[in-house]
Amino acid sequence: MRKWVLSGILASEETYLSHLEALLLPMKPLKAAATTSQPVLTIPQIETIFFKVPELYEVHKEFYDGLLPRVQQWSHHQRVGDLFQKQYLTGVMSYCSDLGCNVIHAAISPFSLKALLYKPVDRVTRSTLVLHDLLKHTPCSHPDHPLLQDALRISQNFLSSINEETTPRRQSMTVKKGENRQLLKDSFMVELVEGARKLRHVFLFTDLLLCAKLKKQIGGKSQQYDSKWYIPLSDLTFQNADESEPLHIPQVPDEELDAMKVKISHIKSEIQREKRANKGSKVIERLRKKLSEQESLLLLTSPGMALRVHNRNGKGYTFLMSSDYERAEWKETIREQQKKCFKSFSLTSMELQMLTNSCVKLQTVHHIPLTINKEEDESPGLHGFLNVIVHSASGLKQSLNLYCTLEVDSFGYFANKAKTRVYRYTTEPKWNEEFEIDLEGSQTLRLLCYEKSYNKTKQIKEDGDSTDRIIGKGQIPLDPQTLQGKDWQRTLIPMNGIEVKLSMKFTSREFSLKRMPSRKPMGVFGIKISTVTKREHSKVPYIVRQCLEEIERRGMEEVGIYRVSGVATDIQALKAAFDTNNKDVSVMMSEMDVNAIAGTLKLYFRELPEPLFTDDLYPNFAGGIALSDSVAKESCMLNLLLSLPEPNLVTFLFLLDHLKRVADKESINKMSLHNLATVFGPTLLRPAEKDSMIPTNPTQPISMGDSWSLEVMSQVQVLLYFLQLETIPTPDSKRQSILFSTEV
Repeated sequence: MRKWVLSGILASEETYLSHLEALLLPMKPLKAAATTSQPVLTIPQIETIFFKVPELYEVHKEFYDGLLPRVQQWSHHQRVGDLFQKQYLTGVMSYCSDLGCNVIHAAISPFSLKALLYKPVDRVTRSTLVLHDLLKHTPCSHPDHPLLQDALRISQNFLSSINEETTPRRQSMTVKKGENRQLLKDSFMVELVEGARKLRHVFLFTDLLLCAKLKKQIGGKSQQYDSKWYIPLSDLTFQNADESEPLHIPQVPDEELDAMKVKISHIKSEIQREKRANKGSKVIERLRKKLSEQESLLLLTSPGMALRVHNRNGKGYTFLMSSDYERAEWKETIREQQKKCFKSFSLTSMELQMLTNSCVKLQTVHHIPLTINKEEDESPGLHGFLNVIVHSASGLKQSLNLYCTLEVDSFGYFANKAKTRVYRYTTEPKWNEEFEIDLEGSQTLRLLCYEKSYNKTKQIKEDGDSTDRIIGKGQIPLDPQTLQGKDWQRTLIPMNGIEVKLSMKFTSREFSLKRMPSRKPMGVFGIKISTVTKREHSKVPYIVRQCLEEIERRGMEEVGIYRVSGVATDIQALKAAFDTNNKDVSVMMSEMDVNAIAGTLKLYFRELPEPLFTDDLYPNFAGGIALSDSVAKESCMLNLLLSLPEPNLVTFLFLLDHLKRVADKESINKMSLHNLATVFGPTLLRPAEKDSMIPTNPTQPISMGDSWSLEVMSQVQVLLYFLQLETIPTPDSKRQSILFSTEV
């Protein structure tokens, strides 16, 4: 019976081969005529009509030549399943992969060109029926039985993957045991490969993790993937006990990342300008290509948090992420699925190809996460400052040491922005801490709740990071409609049975950048620096001296000093103490988190009614830093600096010396000169509202580029210039007064 079935497929193949031979005959003369002045058909038309006919002929000829001697020399133990697997199905699948789904999925009439193109797929349908018949008459003990089973499963998966477009998206495919392999999660990630960063599309199925590379689309072809590697979930671990070498992640300097953001902002502004001017689409398309390149580069270079996975044989792979939220999400999903106890397995090259091909249809994330891929009507996000109060948490079952972190998205990726203090041994932590978070086109706020680990004996840390355990995470959208009011918005974030209470208030950039002079005659905040120094009989305001002294005493090795947000309530308490000349202010400072003291100092400079570099000289500093001649630039910048009023100059030099000492500890505190310039540049130079180039009309939307505008970057560059000078040749009398005068 098996021989009779195979004799039928042989006869069918012989007929089909004769049809393909008949198609090949006119190809040569038609191609020759296509190059003349009177072509019958154009080359593209010929390539469409005779699409892959020579290749298909070779596939079917090889299959026929392999099957014929086996049928002629038939025996009971003869196998044919391998021929169906290796030669026949692989060739036709390759044809259909290149052909693309648009033709295959189209409505087909028996006499259309698309019907001719569909013929190879129709052959697979016939072969599937033949395989069914063969299996019926092949005992389970026969050596051909497993081969025929695999061939049948592959052909069924193939046919289901090219089903009509009206069929709903399939999220599963059949595996060997007849079970369904379902897609649980997929995402674009950065993989670290021999020190280089590579963009990958990672697919988590119910039984394996697949890492694939998206092929470049050429000539309108549909999406395709190349498989890079896979790990069965039964073989996957996050920690390799034999791994003693610490992971080295090449980090891109912050100044390079900032330069990319500036370019992105600048290109976006250009695109908007061209659109308003109704310029040609070619100009906009060229700009969009530049934007895509810069955003792709930022996406590749910004993540620095490792997610490491290992195979049972010890082979390890490393992904880089910017968010602990995302990393925890992947780990949780994988661990949950691993509880279902799958057995180890390996895929044949054909099965891996089928699985990779199915990813195009199964994927849930279709675009690389670039802002250029967003829809035109999508929200550009919020720009300005978000004040967040983390109140308390409830729902804990046992007493823990708890703290929370806050993440927001910016330029396509998430970054950690704030961290509460650790609340010790409680089921109801009450932080009541306020943070001010800078938003750069942000759309989502994420909150993570950690249990603090004090186990210092644990040497091997997963992913090379903290052993603190995430016990809950949640996120909320930053809705412009909800946050546009001036009042605080209360909200609740549920996470794994825990609920965290928050309050939020948003201040848009046009209001947050205003300098507001104080209406009070006394105090120090919002008062001219010359008024304060005259009143105090000093050359540097008392608040500046006190804050810098406390930071130098215990904050020089604090990671992210000046960059990490301090608790807003502590900052406001210190502000009130300095404003009222509270004699206990030094005692208060000694008991406060050092980040709150750093925040108080920044707030003082930010609230000056006129910047330290003065409104009058600001345009000259901006012009001087743009000079290309280094000698002219130095002369200009130093002359401008020495033109500042004495209280401004002396205070700046006092601060400058301190910031250089902070940068000397960069290996510990992670604060480079560039990081410090980024924090303090706009604070010390940003002019009052009337001189600022940033729009203040609330009816005009603030674009994503404003927070990283060329004006802001210029302010950063001015401060960086002075930070990088080894010495500033000021008159000896002034330098002496700064360092040694008892009045300072």
